[in-house]
Amino acid sequence: MAIKYRILLVTLGIVLPLDQLTKIYIDSRFALYESVRVIENFFSITYVRNPGAAFGILSESAFRIPFFITIGLVATVGILWYISRLEPERKWLPLALALVLSGAVGNLIDRVRLGEVIDFLDVHWYQHHWPAFNVADSAITVGVGMLLIDMWREEKRKKSPPSTAPKP
Repeated sequence: MAIKYRILLVTLGIVLPLDQLTKIYIDSRFALYESVRVIENFFSITYVRNPGAAFGILSESAFRIPFFITIGLVATVGILWYISRLEPERKWLPLALALVLSGAVGNLIDRVRLGEVIDFLDVHWYQHHWPAFNVADSAITVGVGMLLIDMWREEKRKKSPPSTAPKP
C-alpha cells in the first residue's frame, strides 16, 4: 500500500474516533450550555450545538442540512480523488488532506445523526469568546494551515532558480 494511503488511514483512524468519542462524552455528561472552566479567563469546556457552518453561518436556513451534507460528501469525494492523484513521494500534502477529510467526515457524521454539530472547546479572553469548536474543526484548521504552507513552499520552489553548480 502506498504511503499516502497509509497516512490517510492512520490519520482517519486517530482523528475520527477522537472527534466522535469526545462529542459523545460531552453530549452524555454535560447539559446543553453547561460550562466547566479549565484555565481561568482563557479556556473552558462548554457544550453547544451549531446548526450552521463556521461562526453559525446559514444556521437559520431551511435547506442547511441537505446543503451541508452535500458539501461534506462532495469534499470527501474530492479529497479522496486528489489524494489518489498525488505523487508517491509526497507525504506532507496527504497528511494535510487527511486532516481536512477527517474533520469534514467527523462533522458530517454529526449533521447526519443530529442535524447539527456538537462543539465544546471554548477559547476566550475574559468575556471575549472565540466561537466554540471541536476536534474535527481543529483537524480542518491544522490541515488547511498545512495546505497553505505547502502551496507557499511549492510557489517558492518554482520561483527559485535551478541549481547551476557543476556536477562532479
